[in-house]
Amino acid sequence: MDVSDALRRRRMTRSFTGDPVGHDVLDALCHLALRAPTAGNARGIELLILDGPDEVATYFSATTDEAWRRRSSRFAGLSRAGAVVIVLADPTTYVDRYGAADKASSGLGEGPEAWPVPYWVGDAGAATMALLLACEEQDLGCCFLGAFRGVEQLLDALGAPARLLVYGAVLIGIPDGADHRSASLDRPGSTRAERIHHGRMARPAQD
Repeated sequence: MDVSDALRRRRMTRSFTGDPVGHDVLDALCHLALRAPTAGNARGIELLILDGPDEVATYFSATTDEAWRRRSSRFAGLSRAGAVVIVLADPTTYVDRYGAADKASSGLGEGPEAWPVPYWVGDAGAATMALLLACEEQDLGCCFLGAFRGVEQLLDALGAPARLLVYGAVLIGIPDGADHRSASLDRPGSTRAERIHHGRMARPAQD
């Protein structure tokens, strides 16, 4: 499968069989994901693999509550993912890297607040997309979940330093075929063609 095919086929899977993915497969996927761009070769993105039902349950226990799990129509399917990969970014690694002699003129070594657009967020997104595409190549289902709640509890449960930013999580597993189409796909909005611009961007009417 080439990259174009993987991008066209890629879908979020939200219902899994519960079957294991395999330790070696997960390691290989994560090695590929970490070939994504890393600003200044800072290497400040880390991936934490939760493998098997007990470790997957640890993720959901920290990031959801009982009321949500009870009312969610998707929780049962999501909870059967074979693995969860937590995407972590270390802002201090980037600040230190850009404080080094060859990068000091950027002024970005002064602290995280000096960054107009934090490179660690972009790098985390690139690693996440690489992981999603690697899963597609292996015919595995996967789903990205953002870090909306329970971040401190998750870091504590996983023994991870509080300085780390939880960018999100990628659920990986075998699709069970029971997934239902997301209503978001029917949301009206601009087309891909309308979001591609050449030369200059037309001003919206209200400007």
